[in-house]
Amino acid sequence: MELSIIIVNYNTCRLTCDAIQSVLLSVTAFAYEVIIVDNHSTDSSVETITKLFPEVCLIKNEENVGFAKANNQAIAVSSGKYILLLNSDTIIKPDTLQVMVSYMNEHPKVGASGCKVMLPDGSLDKACKRGFPTPSASFYYLTGLSKVFPNKARFNMYQLTHLDPDQSYQVDCLVGAFMVVRRETIKQVGLLDEEFFMYGEDVDWCYRIKQSGWEIIYYPYTSIIHYKGASSKRKPYKIVYEFHRAMYLFHKKHYQERYPLVVNLLVYGGIVLKLLLAMMQNARKRLR
Repeated sequence: MELSIIIVNYNTCRLTCDAIQSVLLSVTAFAYEVIIVDNHSTDSSVETITKLFPEVCLIKNEENVGFAKANNQAIAVSSGKYILLLNSDTIIKPDTLQVMVSYMNEHPKVGASGCKVMLPDGSLDKACKRGFPTPSASFYYLTGLSKVFPNKARFNMYQLTHLDPDQSYQVDCLVGAFMVVRRETIKQVGLLDEEFFMYGEDVDWCYRIKQSGWEIIYYPYTSIIHYKGASSKRKPYKIVYEFHRAMYLFHKKHYQERYPLVVNLLVYGGIVLKLLLAMMQNARKRLR
């Protein structure tokens, strides 16, 4: 088994079925398996997937355990040389799997790779090639300086907008919507950190992969479509909270001891302020 494709589903029945169908239409010269983890959906996901795709492995959870833990469940029962984390709200091209697996086979020092990820409007999902959210990178991003100077590397250490999206690069991190990871790498660095419920687990994983000496490559010679945020629209307050909680967890885990107290206080204060503003914005939208 060359590749294990893992899709976590939560109330996105139609999108998940479309994602599975795009996988099954792939043209490959190798064997692969598809593992679906359902996080206790309340729609018809389990019944529909079971009926339409009896060939896939379906894990049914009795509660929503989050993105990281659900993927870990699938990794534990998978058998592929490579693991592909694939979002339920994505569509891959017929050549995507072949292109990415061939690249990984030809580059044994690469621990993880990702292709170009496009949004439905044809624009690039900038999360598919990123730098780590250091305090300075986060500051330039959140204050808008990265947009003012989009071609300056100093101000774009997070989204890397100064890099040509049609060229391949070593990057800090990829997006969990599409990430091919070598099993040998996982054995060395460990599984996804289940402290992250959703958001941040992909950045944390990439950080540990790079710290262990593996290369992480953005490889844009095939692409997917990402209907971003489909499963997160169900519980906006929960999602907003988890997004900001992930920022806190990542900084605490990897940067807190590297920076002085004043920087850490500014980071944590900024996260709280951003969370409050996001909550207020959500409340205004509901009132409207």
